[in-house]
Amino acid sequence: MSVDVMTAKLVDAGRFPGAEPGSARTAELVLYEDGRMETGIWEVTPGEFEAAHGPYVEFMHFVAGDATIIAADGQVHAVRPGVALTVASGWRGRWQVRETVRKTYVIVRDAA
Repeated sequence: MSVDVMTAKLVDAGRFPGAEPGSARTAELVLYEDGRMETGIWEVTPGEFEAAHGPYVEFMHFVAGDATIIAADGQVHAVRPGVALTVASGWRGRWQVRETVRKTYVIVRDAA
């Protein structure tokens, strides 16, 4: 499937769990999924929230926005267009989104 990441119409997925009411609204478009791997486009509006990944590795390439991601181990990641970030299975951290972030992602679930 070919899609323009910047103009693709995403599906509203609601407020990110744990975010303050009215903030951190998410939207997404899954481009491919086969049970082990998923690719897509994801967006979140300004707000702050804790995130905890399940048993999967995620590669993210940010195409829009401004944010800071602070991993549970204290590592700080500045998010802006052009930044790529890979996080390990079970990753945890806090997002501080100042300007709506849009990213492409690839998730690879851990082997059973």
